[in-house]
Amino acid sequence: LCFAFGLVAQQVPIIRLPVFMLIAFGVVMFGRYYRQPPPAGLFVMMAGALALFIPLPLEKIMSATGLVMLGSAFALIMGLLYSLFLLATRPATPTPTYSYEPDTISESIIVAGFVSLALLIPLMLDMPNPYWAAVSCFLIIQGIHLRTMWIKQIHRLLGTLVGAGLASWMLSWGLPIWGIAISILVMMLCIESLVDRHYGLAVVFITPLTIFIAEYGSGLPLTSAAYQEVTRARLLDTLLGCMVGLGGGIVMHSTNLRLPLRRMENWLLTRFG
Repeated sequence: LCFAFGLVAQQVPIIRLPVFMLIAFGVVMFGRYYRQPPPAGLFVMMAGALALFIPLPLEKIMSATGLVMLGSAFALIMGLLYSLFLLATRPATPTPTYSYEPDTISESIIVAGFVSLALLIPLMLDMPNPYWAAVSCFLIIQGIHLRTMWIKQIHRLLGTLVGAGLASWMLSWGLPIWGIAISILVMMLCIESLVDRHYGLAVVFITPLTIFIAEYGSGLPLTSAAYQEVTRARLLDTLLGCMVGLGGGIVMHSTNLRLPLRRMENWLLTRFG
C-alpha cells in the first residue's frame, strides 16, 4: 500500500512530502501500538520512500504495484508456514494483548515530523536520493534513550562508510539480473540475522541493499562514475539523516517540549477515544 501511494504521489511532485508524512506517521503509529522492536516498519517506509523517487511512467504503476504485491504475498505465505512450524515444534505462548499506550500519538508525530524534515532538507538542497536521509533519521530516532541514539548514530555512520565501500565494489562486478537478485536475497538474510545482534554490522548490508534496489530498480545504466557518485551521495545523506534524527531524539526525550503534544493527545483521546 505504501509503495502504491508512493508511485502515485511521484507523478505529482508537490504531494510527495505530504504523502511521505502520512506514510511515516502510519508506520510509526502502527509499530508503537503493536510494540514492534526495531527496525519495526523500516522496510515498509523504505518501500514508500523508494517509490516516491524511482522514475516510473504512469502506465507502469499498476504492473509495478502488482509485482510488489506478489512479493508481499509470498512473504506472508512463508511467514505463515514458519509460524505453523513454530507452533508444531515449540510450546505455545499466550497471545499478546495490545492496548493504547500513553504518548503513542505524540511520539508518532515527533518521529514522523523529524523523518519528514530529513526528507525535506535534501529536497530543498536538490540532493540525489533524498530518501536515504529520511531512512537514516528513522533508524536513529527509534532509540529508547539518548545514549542509545548516540551509539546507533555512530554505528550508522561507520556501518554506512563500510557499506558504501562494499556497495561500490559490488556494483563494479556488472552482475546479471539473477546475480542482482541473489545478492539482494543474501543481503536481506544478513540484515535480518544481524539487526538484533549488532546494528552496525546490519547497516553494512543495509547500505548496499538500498543502493542496489534504488539504482537497479531505476533501469538506468550504471557506469563507474555513476556508482561512485551514488556512494558519495549515500554518505552525505546518511550524515544529514543522523543529525536530524539526533535532534528528534532530543525533542522526544525533552519533557518540556513534549507538553503541547501531550495536551493535544489527551484532548483527542477525550474527544474521540
